[in-house]
Amino acid sequence: MIKKDKRIDEYIARSEAFSKPILLHIRKLVHQACPEVQENIKWGFPHFDYKGIMCSMASFKNHCAFGFWKYALMKDAQQMADNNENAMGHLGKIKSLQDLPSDKKIIAWVKEAMQLNDKDIKLPERKKKDKKEIVVPDALQTALNKNKKALEHFTGFPPSHKREYIEWITEAKTDETRNRRIAQTVEWVAEGKGRNWKYERK
Repeated sequence: MIKKDKRIDEYIARSEAFSKPILLHIRKLVHQACPEVQENIKWGFPHFDYKGIMCSMASFKNHCAFGFWKYALMKDAQQMADNNENAMGHLGKIKSLQDLPSDKKIIAWVKEAMQLNDKDIKLPERKKKDKKEIVVPDALQTALNKNKKALEHFTGFPPSHKREYIEWITEAKTDETRNRRIAQTVEWVAEGKGRNWKYERK
């Protein structure tokens, strides 16, 4: 028997009309692929756990997102990382059921994520880098200056949070990617979120 968390029912009910069929479909496929899955709410949005966090979904004003906790270890990691440039999840901005991959593909991903947790394969630890003076790129500083909340939060961030955003921006290989990351940075920082807020444990 499928075990559902009432909090996720409520989350879906509160979501925008366009997102309801998307969230319901993702939820159905996760349960289909992993009958033992446990539903949960973490960081304010639905998560699906199986021997640890497995995947999550979220609804925003104009799109939905779906992502995997250990995507970096999955076969389609690069594709998922590329999609993550434009949205929080690993399928890009999902605005309709047509934006989703095939049911077969999603089920295969969920099963792959299950296997990673079955084998207790951990995400690699982030390498510690030598602490350097924090230099905010001019383009980022200009964008922050235009958003009072973002500037206030960024100024109050610990050095590690600032570095994560700055490194993410400076590692961009094209101006288009850099500008997109700056815009995303301002949006998240204005909400008081660190670069890796969706992976941070409470």
